[in-house]
Amino acid sequence: MAVSILIPTALRQFTDNLSEVEIENSTTVQEALDGLVAKYSDLKRHLFTDDGTLRSFVNIYIGEDDIRQLDGTATKLKDNETLILVPSIAGGK
Repeated sequence: MAVSILIPTALRQFTDNLSEVEIENSTTVQEALDGLVAKYSDLKRHLFTDDGTLRSFVNIYIGEDDIRQLDGTATKLKDNETLILVPSIAGGK
């Protein structure tokens, strides 16, 4: 079972500039993210805290559904599903 993860521009420097990464053998969002950081270890500190929880400013969607409104990282995935990473951006004066 494979899923795709869409990588936002701000994080592509950690995925060899790929905009999309396919991860095999993932039945949950957590497994997909684990597979992603196994491939691209520099991403881990941008996605997870030191205790391994998903950072609060990292939003993940399956289609239009925020995983926080589903089962969080335990959300089950279907074959060929697409995850969308959307880090919150802060700034301004």
